[in-house]
Amino acid sequence: MSNEVLVERRGAVQVIVINRPEARNALNRAVAVGIRDAVDELDGLDELRAGVLSGAGGTFSSGMDLKAFLSGEVPSFPGRGLCGITQTPPRKPLVGAAEGWALAGGFELLLACDLVVAGASARFGVPEVKRSLVAGAGGAMLLAQRAPRALALELLLTGDPIGAARAAEIGLVNHVVPEGGALEAAIELAERIAANGPLAVLATKQIALQGGDWAPDQRWDQAAALTAPVFASQDAREGARAFAEKRAPVWQGR
Repeated sequence: MSNEVLVERRGAVQVIVINRPEARNALNRAVAVGIRDAVDELDGLDELRAGVLSGAGGTFSSGMDLKAFLSGEVPSFPGRGLCGITQTPPRKPLVGAAEGWALAGGFELLLACDLVVAGASARFGVPEVKRSLVAGAGGAMLLAQRAPRALALELLLTGDPIGAARAAEIGLVNHVVPEGGALEAAIELAERIAANGPLAVLATKQIALQGGDWAPDQRWDQAAALTAPVFASQDAREGARAFAEKRAPVWQGR
């Protein structure tokens, strides 16, 4: 991976950092490839159980790099969307850690995260309409699924940004922490997720995200098809034994 995306492991947590602070972490092709490859690694390695996505230098991301775009670079991939995650987020939980600005495509990357931790001075916005553009990498489509529709429309149709406290009030942010503390707080949250049974976490995320789209007469059967293998797994037995023996479970992912 290029040095425009830094990736490290904190135990079972993968930490992905957009590393273009001189450009406010604007999204070019190199960043897109780095994020895509990192989340592929997250999903592909059993020892990784959750991820964190952040930006360097006190900014999450200002959105697409327009200079790179004008030179022909496209930071998205067919069928996968912006940086490879807005259309097809990773199967494993992904926590966004936002400091400073998360605008346009940067904000849409946060919408691809399952949970968001924000520094107190973070700002969020989808200003595309101010330039006669559309938030086409997920903002216009997904924002109303994460916040009440009228509030989502206010953000989308005015293009005006909001602060971290307001974002938390309307359900876009899980936790607001002191400025500069978002990354460590997001890692701690991801570690709490990663400590749980990996098969159960995967199935739970899939049901939570997809269950609303299932036909009413099929949803219980579809949920059962995902939960049955988890209940029959070695990990489920290990979880019960560990509880009875008052010790921490040792997950095998099977």
